[in-house]
Amino acid sequence: MANSVELLHEDAGLLVLNKPAGLLVHPTQLDAHEADTLLGRAEAQFGQKLYPAHRLDKGTSGVLLMARDPVSVALLGEAFREGRVAKRYLGLVRGWPKGAEGVIDHPLARDPERPSQGQPLLPAQTHWRCLRRFEWPVLTQPGFPSTRGALLELAPLQGRRHQIRRHCKHAAHPLIGDATHGKGPLNRTLAAHFGLTRLWLHAAWLRLPDGRCFQAPPGTEWQALPN
Repeated sequence: MANSVELLHEDAGLLVLNKPAGLLVHPTQLDAHEADTLLGRAEAQFGQKLYPAHRLDKGTSGVLLMARDPVSVALLGEAFREGRVAKRYLGLVRGWPKGAEGVIDHPLARDPERPSQGQPLLPAQTHWRCLRRFEWPVLTQPGFPSTRGALLELAPLQGRRHQIRRHCKHAAHPLIGDATHGKGPLNRTLAAHFGLTRLWLHAAWLRLPDGRCFQAPPGTEWQALPN
């Protein structure tokens, strides 16, 4: 089936999907010209009205929950807002973070599209763990003949908008392929080196308050990352 969605799990109230990178979850005024969405594909594929329980950025791939009815989406939405849903992501960042793991503890304004000044700052913490380090033979900064990168496991304690992306930028290790919070020349050079343009962020794992866990395998491009 063209444009079919990968189904990871289903039950009476829930669908768990593996969202492709580059696809909106639902229609938005921020990308009003884009009609193709995960919600539209899923409703056509499963033949029913669905309700996204949370969202992933357009460039992010991975675990995405959709409820089958208003009651289920209300309960799931409450769990996400209260921080009772645990999440882990894979992220490819510029540079080598110091140490094997740590916490980025940096309050964030609610709306990243507006200037932070004048907005209340909300608590935000993201745990990270380094899984792998790379050194690519490409020049992205004058004076350095190669470029360092790292594959991180990232676990945001909250769900602030663009939390992981903004925290990685704050830590001076921006996500590769992040057009908003990253580095344009770096992104373009590494996209040419990899032969692929994408935001290198994948929602790999999610646990609901009732203990159910769902995983989305990363795409083959993650296994094929050049050293």
